[in-house]
Amino acid sequence: MCGFVGFTNKIGDDGAVLTNMMNRIIHRGPDSDGKFIDGDVALGFRRLSIIDLAEGDQPMFNEDNSLVLTFNGEIYNFKELREELLKAGHTFKNHSDSEVLLHGYEQWGEALVEKLRGMFAFVIFNRRDKSLFGARDMFGIKPFYYTEQNGSFIFGSEIKSFLDHPEFKKELNEEALGHYLSFQYSPTEETFFKNVYKLPPAHYFTYKDGKMEKVRYFKPNFSEKAGVLEYYSDLVDATVRESVAAHKIADVEVGSFLSSGIDSSYIAEAANVDKTFTVGFESPDGDRYNEISFAKAFADTIGVENISKIITPEEYWSTFPKIQYHMDEPLADPAAIALYFVSKLASEHVKVVMSGEGADELFGGYRIYQEPITLTSYDSIPFGVRRIISKICSHLPRVHGINYLIRRGQTIEERFIGNANIFSVKDRNKILKSEIAKNAVEPKVLCDKFYSEVKGKDDITKMQYLDINMWLMGDILLKADKTSMANSLELRVPFLDKKVMELAETIPLNCRVNTVTTKLALRKAAEKTLPKLTASKDKLGFPVPIRVWLKEDGYYNTVKEAFTSSAAEKYFNTEKLVALLDLHRSGKEDVSRKIWTVYTFLVWYKQFFND
Repeated sequence: MCGFVGFTNKIGDDGAVLTNMMNRIIHRGPDSDGKFIDGDVALGFRRLSIIDLAEGDQPMFNEDNSLVLTFNGEIYNFKELREELLKAGHTFKNHSDSEVLLHGYEQWGEALVEKLRGMFAFVIFNRRDKSLFGARDMFGIKPFYYTEQNGSFIFGSEIKSFLDHPEFKKELNEEALGHYLSFQYSPTEETFFKNVYKLPPAHYFTYKDGKMEKVRYFKPNFSEKAGVLEYYSDLVDATVRESVAAHKIADVEVGSFLSSGIDSSYIAEAANVDKTFTVGFESPDGDRYNEISFAKAFADTIGVENISKIITPEEYWSTFPKIQYHMDEPLADPAAIALYFVSKLASEHVKVVMSGEGADELFGGYRIYQEPITLTSYDSIPFGVRRIISKICSHLPRVHGINYLIRRGQTIEERFIGNANIFSVKDRNKILKSEIAKNAVEPKVLCDKFYSEVKGKDDITKMQYLDINMWLMGDILLKADKTSMANSLELRVPFLDKKVMELAETIPLNCRVNTVTTKLALRKAAEKTLPKLTASKDKLGFPVPIRVWLKEDGYYNTVKEAFTSSAAEKYFNTEKLVALLDLHRSGKEDVSRKIWTVYTFLVWYKQFFND
């Protein structure tokens, strides 16, 4: 697990610029560094040593030094690919997974990416034709950012490294602010930095003579046939355990995160690690925001150590700006801070941890997935009538029950934009001053691209497909990568595996979700070895007492100061922001997520633009 930076075109003192860019991401790889500079490209690398500790340094070369590689991630089937390449006549200099990419590209060209099982972002520079070939894994577990500015193609694992390139122009993408207020993350390829883009998951690219071409190499395709739950649960158990074993390959100790839910518990039990890690929050509400006791009890049942920490409100709030700096883009998911602290805790004991990200998206785990099949007497009313009622209600005050009437008169494409829907377009435009942000493309339009790819599928499959393509990459995996790497910790996600995905695509709808519970096949598989209480437990996902803290004088005033700052004045109607804050404090309505979304942006903005 590492980080890389790079750019094309000579800019003067390439070595000094490259060093500064690499130093920005030293947290991704504190063990060693490496550089490659010639007249066409500069490549820099920071290494966190996990596999082949002695000989896995980068940039790495093929036999005749015509190809140069920088790579972030792990290839879990590298041993099998290595054997195949050896039989084809390739000569290897070391035993790292990185070298497989070089020889694999020599052997298979662009088709290499379809053979890889792992998490990865990489770039290969071809010194013969001066081209770049790069790719990102099928889920987007590892990040890849790029920009073209004044003739330089700049790329890397984190946007912040671009700040040290003399051709990079730092400019806020105000349209992203409009999107973010609805999604709580940046949902498009263009980031919060204008003209800086993410390479989408499951894409590779070639860059030559100033032109970039991108190709998507994988799309999920879920089955809708009916099936027998016991059959699929057996397949899930065998496949997940095989994936965990593959993800455990390392030359250093591996641990596991552990919450009170099924996903991390299943991984921790299957991995048979020695150490698990849990965090909870100090709160006036007692143990509502603290899963430590449950995690410790479970760890005892499977015979592993559980190392835990209680996070105080002071720690949470004081560390928040640093975390937003590490995110590169604002992320208003309160659980990101919890993930940072559990990563910090784990990094004091191990270099690698496993975690349960991806199970909900692949196996149908979110409770909102039950909505399309949870019918009431109201649903017997013809849809056309419900649609008229929905449109009328959308103009009424948000009293109890109104949202239900609105949603029940809309198609899934109209009402579901993912697991977070913070501000409606109408509400976001009330608080925004920025006309560019106000005129940002509506959330529904951004989602249409993915809904069009599953046209004709059932509503639950549509929701899963959208979440895999947007929510998973934009929120779940962003915080997983950035919070773990901020602490020089490699985080591995066995559910987000090529073979697990191949199985998940075949699981019938009736083995994913019913009106009683979610991710049925996974829960049934987990019941084979986990206590029934754990296997059936609802997801909490690092619950954080934001709503409680925002009513306390100290934190209320902290947020109010941000809401009346010069940065807030620039982009928002600040009186509307303060009104939201006061509404929440009064107890009349819980708008803590809206407050936190705006506050997060302002904290992030201060880290990078410092108005």
